[in-house]
Amino acid sequence: MSGQPRRILLIDDEPIVVDSCLAILEETEHEVAFASSGAAGLDMARAFEPDLVFVDLKMPGMSGLEVLEALRSQDPTIVCIVFTGFATIAAAVEAMQHGAYDFLAKPFTPDDFRSMIRRGLTQRDLLVERAALLREREALRENFAAIVSHELRSPLAAVQQNLFVTIAELDGVVSEDQKRRLERMSSRVGELLALVNRWLRGFSTDVAPLRESFRPVAISGPVANAVESAQTEAVRKAIEIVSQVDPSAVVLGDGGALTEAVLNVVGNAVKYSRQGGRVSVSAVRRDGKVAISVADSGVGIPAADLPWIFDAFYRGQAGASGVAGVGIGLALTRRIVEAHGGCITAASDPGRGSVFVIELPALKTPVPGPGVAPPEQVSKGEAA
Repeated sequence: MSGQPRRILLIDDEPIVVDSCLAILEETEHEVAFASSGAAGLDMARAFEPDLVFVDLKMPGMSGLEVLEALRSQDPTIVCIVFTGFATIAAAVEAMQHGAYDFLAKPFTPDDFRSMIRRGLTQRDLLVERAALLREREALRENFAAIVSHELRSPLAAVQQNLFVTIAELDGVVSEDQKRRLERMSSRVGELLALVNRWLRGFSTDVAPLRESFRPVAISGPVANAVESAQTEAVRKAIEIVSQVDPSAVVLGDGGALTEAVLNVVGNAVKYSRQGGRVSVSAVRRDGKVAISVADSGVGIPAADLPWIFDAFYRGQAGASGVAGVGIGLALTRRIVEAHGGCITAASDPGRGSVFVIELPALKTPVPGPGVAPPEQVSKGEAA
């Protein structure tokens, strides 16, 4: 890509700046276009489809910041660099907030300009590559369910169904040892089917329509449901789950989806905890948000794995727990949480435990109803 002519757009109302840039760019193979106003620059950008845009911050009419916002909406992979005669940190930060990659202070030397072009085009290549990878990932997600269901789930289901019939037909004919072998085969096929179903659940679930069913939900409900669902495994490992929930912690969301999101985190905490351990679940309302925290004193997460644990299919080291997930639960949890306008983070001390925190926007004025705290239960100091 770097060997092909690139398209550079100059948007500046000062002819001397444009002329000097054009003179420098004559030495290159880049295709160049220019405009003397923000509005004309945006029209040119739509037709020219530039890789790199230099835009003046101070122009009559549409400002450089407005141009940056419009360019970012038009194509987020376009790299924008601002010209400014006011080379202050505040101006640079504001430009970055509006989508600029960097800024070039006037006056600038030819070498400064060439260096900025090289850096900007390198950034453009990275953004285009990232966008392509995201499109491929989304295409994989859309096609994954159909592929897995046809190539894996259907044959496994057929094998398991035949095993059910065979075991029933051979009852009293085969020895007990042979019957146990058949039952073990059926059990293993069942485990494979459960694994495939988890894959399908993680990839085929479209969380976007969840917003259509949003209503006020007291977070105590999803937390209680998640804890109850995790109790079977917790009892088997003699793990105590303790929970404490603020009754004023109310969000706008889908109760079922939130239960699944919390259960994935609580279930992991139980799974990776040591025998006889403890898992603490809390939910509090603060600073206009509801924070759900799940802490354990288990094996922890290696530092190298921590940045990737919310990516689909990422599987870290099993570590001291001797177990490893399939990389779906936390990825689905993140999608559900983000669909609710929230975020999820994790911190861990390997060998000592992990803490996961889900933050969701708190409902400013909780509405009375089933599972929802009435307004009088929300103290004035906690209002968002």
